[in-house]
Amino acid sequence: MTRYKINLEYDGTNLIGWQENTQGPSVQSLLQDAIFKFCGEHVVVYSAGRTDAGVHALNMVAHFDLEREQDSNTIMRAINFYLTDKPVAVLNCENVSDDFHARFSCVARHYKYVVINRSAPVVLQKNRVWWVPQKLDVEKMKMAAQKLIGKHDFTSFRAAQCQSKSPIKTLDVLNIIQNGDEIIFEFSARSFLHHQVRNMVGTLIEIGMGKPYDIDEIFAAKNRSAAGINAPASGLYFVSADYSMDGD
Repeated sequence: MTRYKINLEYDGTNLIGWQENTQGPSVQSLLQDAIFKFCGEHVVVYSAGRTDAGVHALNMVAHFDLEREQDSNTIMRAINFYLTDKPVAVLNCENVSDDFHARFSCVARHYKYVVINRSAPVVLQKNRVWWVPQKLDVEKMKMAAQKLIGKHDFTSFRAAQCQSKSPIKTLDVLNIIQNGDEIIFEFSARSFLHHQVRNMVGTLIEIGMGKPYDIDEIFAAKNRSAAGINAPASGLYFVSADYSMDGD
């Protein structure tokens, strides 16, 4: 048995997310089907992050095992061949040790969320950003964002269906960068709760619109209804994952 690590990019617009599901095509199911067509082996592909429907990835990390050892470049080319008309591509493939796990070996995950803040509708970036036509106070958003950084009970930013054992997470990075009409939110942490990033973005956007949210009060409430809206999936991207073997 040989373990392979792959790096992927995908457009989640017409996918039901990472996880295999009978409701429609997922990243996991497309990859597993492509691998089976290539070598005839039924495998389970594990990822660093289980993204939701509509969420994209720039460099998702995943792994799987094959009974027969194959050349890693051959695997990459073959999977991409069977994904030709699908919104998923393998960027890299390499042999890794049996103790590597895309999810459990990960020491940090990085996401970004992209907002276009202008009155004109979005055409070229449709399904890849959140279009917010109302003028935002970005400085007010940046001030509120600072309070989200660190170790907190993020219950108020957690989806009802979240399966995490604890709501306590440590948010290492939250940057807000404005470049013209584009506002990019950057997030880094070892792990996140279900919908945590999108709920934080939704809350910060509402603060930028003038809603008088107090982050400390939201944390204290420990109630999802105390925070802002859940930002659309279209603006969220899984950027990358760090592993201890990378020296991080």
